[in-house]
Amino acid sequence: MTHTVLFFAQARDHAGVSASALELPAGSRVADALAAIRAAHPALDPLLGHLAVAVNGELVSRDASIPAGAELALLPPVSGG
Repeated sequence: MTHTVLFFAQARDHAGVSASALELPAGSRVADALAAIRAAHPALDPLLGHLAVAVNGELVSRDASIPAGAELALLPPVSGG
């Protein structure tokens, strides 16, 4: 199945793109997607442990399943003052 991955802030900077397509088998989980994203964009490796992931606009855990045709958003931590 094809999913859309959106990269924000530092994730976009490290990946060098703002969005990409990701092919995953049916029944994949967020952790599977992150492993595939790591393989496709190795420069993201330092951030992957710190990213929040949203699937179809909802923050999810790494063990959450990914529905067909989902949009995944990689959200780096935000700091401010």
